[in-house]
Amino acid sequence: MASTPSNMIPLGTIAPDFNLPDVISEKNLSFKDVKGTNGTLVVFICNHCPYVIHILNKLVETINSYTPKGINTVAISSNNIEKYPEDSPEKMKELALQKQFNFPYLYDETQEIAKAYDAACTPDFYLFNGENKLVYRGQFDSSRPKNEEPVTGEDLKNAINALLEGKEISSFQRPSIGCNIKWKTA
Repeated sequence: MASTPSNMIPLGTIAPDFNLPDVISEKNLSFKDVKGTNGTLVVFICNHCPYVIHILNKLVETINSYTPKGINTVAISSNNIEKYPEDSPEKMKELALQKQFNFPYLYDETQEIAKAYDAACTPDFYLFNGENKLVYRGQFDSSRPKNEEPVTGEDLKNAINALLEGKEISSFQRPSIGCNIKWKTA
């Protein structure tokens, strides 16, 4: 299990648009379609990554708690499914239904959206304000599969709470750590 840190793209970056299929609704969705009134969380995840599996229940709980507050979430999987068939759209849908995702789970087959966001790992988090400007890119919390720290979502929750309260979000943000995105080779 190799640990890959997220790329810390500049705060203030405007959210790259996308038009990707949602494995749950089977409709294509854009950033505009998923945008929240008060903010939008874009999360790169996949089904098989131990780092994602480690936080998934708390992540879904956290997302569900902020949806009524105008923070919408979209999850995107960009992995190469030829080498990692457990990340296929069919398996993504199974996971989304099993874990009762109340947010879209999009499949980025071409990996162009992962590249547009400069996503490096799963999980990778991007929180945008109501003006689609990046205000947080960092870890969910300090918990990792083998470090015995509790999964709390503290870092992400602090950023979302500050956004909702109109407070400045610290520019000191710790990168997420996870499995590298499984890139296709030419």
